[in-house]
Amino acid sequence: MNFEKVSIVSVRHVDAPHRVTSAEIQERLSETMERLNVKPDLLESVAGIRERRYWDEGFEPSDGATLAARAVFDDCDIDPARLGTLINTSVCRDYIEPSTACLVHGNLKLPASCTNMDVGNACLAFFNGIEIVGNMIERGQIDYGMIVDAESSRFLTESTIARLQRSSTDMKTFYEEFASLTTGSGAVAMLLANSDLAPDGHRFKGTVSLAATEHNRLCLGQLERGWTDTKGLMLAGIELSKRTWIKAQEELGLSDAEVDQYCLHQVSTVHAHQLAASLGVSIEKALLIVREYGNVGPASVPMVLSMALDKGRIKSGDRIVLAGIGSGLNCMVGEVIW
Repeated sequence: MNFEKVSIVSVRHVDAPHRVTSAEIQERLSETMERLNVKPDLLESVAGIRERRYWDEGFEPSDGATLAARAVFDDCDIDPARLGTLINTSVCRDYIEPSTACLVHGNLKLPASCTNMDVGNACLAFFNGIEIVGNMIERGQIDYGMIVDAESSRFLTESTIARLQRSSTDMKTFYEEFASLTTGSGAVAMLLANSDLAPDGHRFKGTVSLAATEHNRLCLGQLERGWTDTKGLMLAGIELSKRTWIKAQEELGLSDAEVDQYCLHQVSTVHAHQLAASLGVSIEKALLIVREYGNVGPASVPMVLSMALDKGRIKSGDRIVLAGIGSGLNCMVGEVIW
């Protein structure tokens, strides 16, 4: 999917305020881990995650998404009344209904003409939000559109810890639910515009995607519980990523030598390094945040982009690759010229 008229005006993230270390979680699970003869530092030594973040208790995904949206408006000085659509892509939701997008729309006091909706596709939903907004801009339906995402890992992590502390927990259950302890919290928002209205914007050139839904049972999640075949998911995900990267090289004209920065969805440190090695791309060109933030789901890729900008890793004219994979499996690669 190629775009001719779509630019990123701003992307901003908001950190959840409370750090929760892997050491703290492992201490709470020490009795179970000792009984099962599990390495006491598993989250750090295997997943490479030192800490993740929590929002305040009672803080809802719509609250985080609203904060991130306001940060974008403050950054680019665009009148919110000009927004044509708002799409929320969070895995975490305030309610089954109404949509979280509806709540954010109300918080921001956006105009009645601004459409709003939730879009869900596991860790790839933010990409899908970009595609939807981009298509609306390309066909002249809107001039500006925003994608928001806020994830909160507190409930899932605490529910998982409580379950794994039970004396009935066996090795199979422990490893099936281990991935739930790697999740993190954060919020991010991105404003897209018709390039003619954003002379200082950053061209979003397009996306390439592939599916491998024969693997749709490798990672299953409910509000309070997740089940993951960690090894199977990694192997199938890397294989799908290889095929998607080959397609992206053909359709977007990408090569590692020409890419200045990679913004990757990050499940674990090990996964990020194995993925880079399998694709033949330079991991040094990727800002890794998973050690401090955990797996922040669909917020991960745009959060990496926002943080890379804050750290001065991106300059005008840079060619940036956004890449992610979501349970299901689906994989997507996008390109931005900064």
